[in-house]
Formats: sequence, structure tokens, C-alpha cells
Amino acid sequence: MANYVNSKKNFKCVPALQQFYTGGPFRLSSDGSFLVCACNDEVKVVDLATGSVKNTLEGDSELIVALALTPDNKYLFSASRSTQIKYWDLSSATCKRTWKAHNGPVADMACDASGGLLATAGADRNILVWDVDGGYCTHSFRGHQGVVTTVIFHPDPHCLLLFSGSDDATVRVWDLVAKKCISVLEKHFSTVTSLAISGNGWNLLSAGRDKVVNIWDLRDYHCRATIPTYEPLEAVCVLPDGSRLVSVMNQSRGLPENQKKSGAAPVYFLTVGERGIVRIWYSEGALCLYEQKSSDAIISSDKDELKGGFVSAVLLPLAQGVLCVTADQRFLFYNVDESDEGKCDLKVSKRLIGYNEEIVDLKFLGDEEKFLAVATNLEQVRMYDLSSMTCVYELPGHTDIVLCLDTVVFSGHILLASGSKDHTVRIWDTESKSCVCVAAGHMGAVGAVAFSKKAKNFFVSGSSDRTIKVWSFASVLDFGGISKSIKLSSQAAVAAHDKDINSVAVAPNDSLICTGSQDRTARIWRLPDLVPVLVLRGHKRGVWCVEFSPVDQCVMTASGDKTIKIWALSDGSCLKTFEGHTASVLRASFLTRGTQFVSSGADGLLKLWTIKSNECIATFDQHEDKIWAMAVGKKTEMLATGGSDSLVNLWHDCTATDEEEALLKEEEAALKDQELLNALADTDYVKAIQLAFELRRPYKLLNVFTELYSKGHAQDQIEKVIRELGKEELKLLLEYLREWNTKPKFSHVSQFVLFQLFNFLPPTEIIEVQGISELLEGLIPYAQRHYSRLDRLMRSTFLLDYTLSSMSVLSPTETNLSSSNLLARTGDPPYAQIDQFHQTHFPEPNLTPRQSLLDSGNTDSVEVTARRDKKKRVSANNSEKTTVAEVKIGDMENAFDEPDVADQGSSKHKRASSKKRKSIALGNASVKRIASGNAVTIALQA
Repeated sequence: MANYVNSKKNFKCVPALQQFYTGGPFRLSSDGSFLVCACNDEVKVVDLATGSVKNTLEGDSELIVALALTPDNKYLFSASRSTQIKYWDLSSATCKRTWKAHNGPVADMACDASGGLLATAGADRNILVWDVDGGYCTHSFRGHQGVVTTVIFHPDPHCLLLFSGSDDATVRVWDLVAKKCISVLEKHFSTVTSLAISGNGWNLLSAGRDKVVNIWDLRDYHCRATIPTYEPLEAVCVLPDGSRLVSVMNQSRGLPENQKKSGAAPVYFLTVGERGIVRIWYSEGALCLYEQKSSDAIISSDKDELKGGFVSAVLLPLAQGVLCVTADQRFLFYNVDESDEGKCDLKVSKRLIGYNEEIVDLKFLGDEEKFLAVATNLEQVRMYDLSSMTCVYELPGHTDIVLCLDTVVFSGHILLASGSKDHTVRIWDTESKSCVCVAAGHMGAVGAVAFSKKAKNFFVSGSSDRTIKVWSFASVLDFGGISKSIKLSSQAAVAAHDKDINSVAVAPNDSLICTGSQDRTARIWRLPDLVPVLVLRGHKRGVWCVEFSPVDQCVMTASGDKTIKIWALSDGSCLKTFEGHTASVLRASFLTRGTQFVSSGADGLLKLWTIKSNECIATFDQHEDKIWAMAVGKKTEMLATGGSDSLVNLWHDCTATDEEEALLKEEEAALKDQELLNALADTDYVKAIQLAFELRRPYKLLNVFTELYSKGHAQDQIEKVIRELGKEELKLLLEYLREWNTKPKFSHVSQFVLFQLFNFLPPTEIIEVQGISELLEGLIPYAQRHYSRLDRLMRSTFLLDYTLSSMSVLSPTETNLSSSNLLARTGDPPYAQIDQFHQTHFPEPNLTPRQSLLDSGNTDSVEVTARRDKKKRVSANNSEKTTVAEVKIGDMENAFDEPDVADQGSSKHKRASSKKRKSIALGNASVKRIASGNAVTIALQA
């Protein structure tokens, strides 16, 4: 069929945006290849090239408060609020050592240039220095009157000095050789937040929240200069002489390099703070060489206070740029951008978002769908490149949280609409990264927005003020001469619902719109005048999402009553109801030309449905909380989901790939099955066992081992197979043996293979198998049960010994064969030896039926026949009397424990023959039990 559509059956999840930084400490590697960040009680190692999390170091359920990297980037120290310090090997992501350092939380940590010493500053006002290799404390410094906020070593490994800053507004210098404080630097009037050493090692820079930077001469510890910055500072970084930043800034300001004054070398440094701007300073004259014109860190401005700003900054390797961290957990990478006029500026080259809070809405951009627009609990809309999943730019403009998004391609331009809690809708041109239209008119938060599907020249918005409005932008939009945002006026408006409007959808032909509300109804309206057409009633909770079918005259609604319904547009009747979610259904969207749809809910599940069969064919659980947002690509039908867990997942259709892989696996399995049959036919048991392992065919493997067991001389082949098994295959074999050992039918094969396995492999290799203790716990009880069963069988055979020994009194003296000698013959089974004994000493014709009965295995009939024959012989010989006695098995055992005087001479011979007979019985598990029941009737001649 030409219009046949392949249904989707499975999606592959690729985590796109992950939470890796929730505020607090972080460290940049010396080569700039990765970041180490605190994420609640965990430590995340982030690859800067891709922005993905490489490793996660588990904590102790307490927040991480301090981090330190060794200079070679191989080891990491982390401290949590539990006062525990952990020493990590980053190559293996394992904790090498843990110890308690302070009586309070650790505020900061630093490693010296050699990596052999670690300094920790605590809230208990103490500073401790630790020997990393030895694991012991070498120095304990006390002197600060407040919490020690920052600590650094002198960068010269031969200069054993330690510097510390505190909220007592002092900086102290500690001599590690003399183990004492050699200077107290008092020039600050507030908390000291950052310390830095100049490149020549003779200047110390200290920054604080008193809005100044002090430069100290380490020769005599006097203050060279105090530079006012007019903002509370969080970080100060010294720029190396000759770096690109210094050269460019000097050229732009016309300053000569290596300028000196008063015999002291000038210092270039960088500061960041509460204002959220980067500034570069020159120490001579307190000259500010560069200041950003606008902040990339400020997220909102209220009447009372300024929110945002930078909380830390570090230089990138070789001072090619600077990495700044904002209060809302963004990592901004700045590089120098030189213009044609010779001016320079710091531009954001890369953004990494450590924490997105709740993902409110998602939309793919453009026909190629290379970018993803993300709305979070912030005022900006963030744009991510899907190839690298890095934030390429942000769209600031709203003054409150963005709640909804939609996108359309108009006149070759990709437009994005965003609705916010500030009661406005903004239209953005993604190419110019500017706002081109503003639609203001709602009296409440705008929670739903939808573009036209056909004409693409208007959009519809729904608000918490219970109204919907239609806005047209085609006549006023001119991309060539846009200088500022154009204010739009609504073309139509109507009070649509009794409660907040959650969702708005436009029909594919632009003739109808559908709205869903918290009043538990969905309504159909006719454009352009918003004339009411239908009211869809049936949901028991609010309607969270509505969408028109792309091919049929129907509309789909998702509700808080855990159901999804499909309604007919002709009469408003409910056509289908889908149940399966365990919480509110928040999003639903059609797939595969309207034959399927996907839904997401507050239960954190993504479900794939087939409409024709009302069946949920797949459920995906990759979120830990509500899934508020879901986007479907129009071209590739790739899915993107985001929710309260601040995680964005990308879903790719892998149905065709799965079918191809299944077909290939089936063909490969068929070929290997044939090889297995050929190996069995050729008696190549080694290859057959290997193929059975590869195919995971335990029944075939059991058959091969059974054949080897029946051969009797297969130790070499089994040894060869066992020695070639890897750890995983050995574990699998033990699992199979554990299952076979539970059944008496296969227990002899299982015990046979187990004996060979423990015989060939040393215990050191066996204990390395993962989960060996659980496997042995399953093997030992059944092995003991089988041994007990065989032991009971052997005990029962002693009755036969007693019987034959008693009968030998009447046998001819020339043939005095004991039952032990009979059972010692290994050529025939035990019952054949018993028949041979009877034929030798009692060759009457009436014993022939007994032989046939023994051959048939009916031991009960044998016993009855023997008793009947015995009675006949007794009646023929009236001179003898017959006594019939029931002898219990336990009595027979007592009889063997206390032998008669006549049998004491041969007791040693009987014990030896019993041991030999036991080994024969253990080797031949097919011994048939002659005596059955708790008592055996034995004919004894008086």
C-alpha cells in the first residue's frame, strides 16, 4: 500500500541536559578540559567540550561545601557539612581515604604546588595542613576571630607560606617552617572573600565585600595600594604578564607593557562581584582598563534589590579568557573579541547551565530542528544547540517567569512566541536574537500560546484571566527596518472559561481553535471572531493539554483525571478514552500521521499509544518527577521532554534499528543453531558447549553434558571447556548447575560437572566470580539433599548384605561368596549380581520368572515371587520349618553396629567391601532399590 505508515514501537533516550551544579564550590582543571562541581551531596565531573557529566562521585547525604584539585588533575578532595573530607582518585572515581578534619563545616580547601599538602579552613576558626600521602595533620593554626573564608598556598613550592582570609576582616600569613603566624594584614572592613598572588610572587591581592582591593608587598607586608571598586567583590584574579588579555587591553588603552612606577612592578587583575560585570584593573593609579557595558549575569531587577551577579571567577589556561559563575548556576566563558576599530570586548563564547530548575516548556526551532528553545523558572528563554547541547544564547526581555512557547517559520525567519507571568507575549526573531513584537493586554499570566498553522500570520494566547485573544502580526512586521519592538493590538477577544486557561491549539486549516481549562472542559471556537462551536464535557479534573489531529476531524485532550480523550468535531462526542497513567496527564501530542500519540504525566512516565487498538505499546521511565514539557519534531518526530527534575531528555525513534538488529540476531542464532547440531553430530563436544553458551541454551548444554556423562571418559574435554570459560560464562554455568541441581532427574549431571569444575579450577579463581556466595548458597542445600538420598539408599542395601549373609548358612560350603564380593563387581548392575548368586545356589526352575521380573524393574513382584517360591520349598520339605520375620531397616543397622560372634572374624573384610560398594553406588546413580517402605519382609530359615 502506498500510504502505509510504519508504527513506532520504541524510542531511545539520550539525556541532553543534566543537572550538575547547584551552587557552592567548583574547580577548573589546570588544562581546562573538565570541571568539578558540587551538586547537592554529590560531586559531578563535567567534560567542557560536550557539557556532559563524565563521572558522579557519591557523597554522604550532606551538602558539598569545599573542593580542591591537585595540580596534576589526578586527585580531588571534597568536604561536606558532615565535616568529612574525602580523597578521590578521578581516574577510577573511587574514594581512597576519608577522615574528619574540623569541628565544624569546612569553608575552603587548597593544595600546594607540589600536591603533597592540603590546607583546610573551617568554620571553627582553625586552619589545618595535612600530609596527603601520610594522611596526618602537620600544622594547626589558630588566630582568626571569625570563620576562615579563603585559604591559598604561595605558588612557589620553595616558599612555604600560607595565606588565609576571614570574616573578621583580616588576612593572616602563616610560616609552615616556623609553624606560626608571621603577619596580620588589617586593611579591610568586611569579609575577605578572595586572595591572589601576583606572577612574580611578591604581591598579595585581597578582595572583600567592603568594595576594595588591597595590594600587599610580601617583602615587608605593607599595603602598597587600596583600589576602590564600588561593588561588593566575590573574586579577584591576577592576569599574568604577557597574556593576551593584558596585551589587548594595553593596546586598546594606549598603555605600554611592563610599565613601572616607584620601582614596583605593576599588577593587572580582574574583579567580579554583585553587579555582574567583569572589570580589568591596572594597579598603578587604580586605573580601570575595561568594564562591561551590560551584565550577562543579572537575571532580574526589583525595586528594592538587584538579584543575580557573579559569585566566582577563574582564569582559563594560558589566560586566554575567564570563566565566571553566576548566582543562578550558569558558567559563562569569556574570550577577547577585537573589532576592526581596534577596540576590544569580552564576549560570551560558551554557556553551561548547571541547574535549570523546572523545565516549563520546550520547542524545536525551524524546519531543520537544530535548536531547542527551553523555558525554565527564569525570565529568559534559552537556546540550545542540539549537536553539542550547549546554550548558544539567551533571549532576555520578560520581567517574570516564562510559562509557554511556540514557534513558526514566517517569511524565511524563525519566530518564537513566549508567554510570561508578566502578562505579555513576546515574538522573537531567532536570527537577530531580538524581540520584534510585544502583545500586552491580558490581565493575568499568559499560560498558553499557539501560532497559526496554515497562514502563519497570527497567534492565539490564553491567560489566567480566563480570556483568549487573537493577535495579528503580518501587517506590522518588517524585518528589514526593525529598530525596536512593535506593540500589537488584539484582533478578537472572548471570556472563554470559568477558570485558568492551560492550553490553546489551532486547527491545521486555521478555521477552529480549541482551549483547555481548569474548569474541566475544553471548548471549540471558530476563527476569526471566536464564535463558540462546541463544549467538550467529560473530564473530572482540569484539562492540561489540547491538540487537533493532523488528519482527522477530532481533537485530543489530556486531563488531571489521569485520562486522555479523543472527541469528534462534528457533534462533540467522546470517541475514545485512554487510561494508563497513575497521575495527571500533562502533555499529549499526535505522532505517525495521527495514528499514534505520546503522553507525559505527573508520574514521570512517557507513554506511546496506538489509537486504533486503544493500546499503550511502550512506557518509558527516565524522569524522576513531573514531566511538564514535551516537544515533537515535525520533520524527524524526535521527542524532547523536560520536567521538575531539571532534566531534558531527547528521544529518537529506534523501531527500524531494533527490527534490523532483531533480524540479524535471529539469522545469526539460526546459523549457530545449525553449527551446534553439526558439532553434536560430529561428537565435537567442546565446540558444542561453547556454542550453547553463546546462544544461552541451557537445555542444549544439559544434553551435551548428559552425553559426556554417559561416555564415562570425558574429563579431558570438560577440562578444556572449563579452562576457556571467562568470568561471566563461569557465572552463567554455575547458575545453570544451580537450576539443574534442584531436580533429581538432572542432579547426577550437575554433580558430575561440579566435580570436574572444582577439580580443575583453583579456589582463587572460583571466588573471583561475581555473586559466588549466592550461587553456592543455592547449590549446597540441594547437594546435601541428594547426598542424603544416596546415603539412605546405601543404608538400605545393607539389608541385602544381611540377607545374603544369613542365607549363606544353608549354601554349599564350596561356594562361600559374600554379598560384599558380589557387589564389588563393577561389570554388572547390583541386581544382576544378586540373580547370579541365586542361580548358582538355588537352580530351581521356578526361579526363572524372578529373572524376568528383575529385568523389568518391578522389585515388589520380585519380593512376592521369592516368598512364594520359598513357601513351596518349605512345604516340600516337611522336616524344616519356616519363620517369617519383619526386620526394619533401623534394626538391620543396629545389627551391623553389633555383629554376631560368628561374623566378627570377617567384620574387617565387610567394612572394606562396604566402602568399595559405597563408591560404586555413588558412581552409578542408577542403582535400583529392592527394598521399599519402612519394613522389608525377609524369609529366614529356622
